Amino acid sequence: MKKWLWLVVLVLVALLAYVAAGPFLTVRAIRAAVKAGDAAALSEQVDFPALRSSFKAQFADRLARQAGDAGGNPLAAFGLGLANSLAGSAIDGLVTPSGLGAMMEGRQIWDRVNNEPFRGREDEVAADGSVAAARPEPLHDPKYRFESLSRFTATVSDRNGRPMVFVFTRHGLDWKLSDIVLPQ
Repeated sequence: MKKWLWLVVLVLVALLAYVAAGPFLTVRAIRAAVKAGDAAALSEQVDFPALRSSFKAQFADRLARQAGDAGGNPLAAFGLGLANSLAGSAIDGLVTPSGLGAMMEGRQIWDRVNNEPFRGREDEVAADGSVAAARPEPLHDPKYRFESLSRFTATVSDRNGRPMVFVFTRHGLDWKLSDIVLPQ
C-alpha cells in the first residue's frame, strides 16, 4: 500500500511542477515563435479573442478619459461611439500573430507583414558607429510574478521605461497569453 501512496505523491508533485513551469515554457515558446516569424506557433500560445477584447476595453477607457464628459452633447457622444467602433475594427486587424510579433520586437507592423528586415533605430548605435540591425529580444528581461494559481504576469519596460504587463492565464494544464496591459 505504501508503494501506491508514494506513486500518487510522485505524480502529484510532477503535475504541480509542470503547472508551475507552464508560464515559463509559454514565454519561451512565444519568444521562439516571434523570432522565427511562425504565426501558427504563436497562435497556439495566445488567446487572441481575449487579447482583442482587452485592447478594445483599454482603448475605450483611454478614449473616454481623454474625451472627458460629453456633457450631454449628442454630437460628442456620437463621435465617441464612432471612434470606438473604428478603433475596434483597427484592433481586430492589428491584434494578429504578425501584429503581436511586431509589437514584441518593437517593429512597425507593416515591416513585419512585408517581412522586411528589422531596421535599427537612431538611438541604437553600435560602438563602431553603425546602426544596430539585429532584432530585439521579444519579452526581454521580464520580471515574473504568480498572481494566483491561474494568473501569471511578465512585466517588461518599453523604450521609455514604462511597464508593459503580459498576463498569462491557465486553461487546464496549458498557459496562454490573454492580456497585455499597455503603459499609460
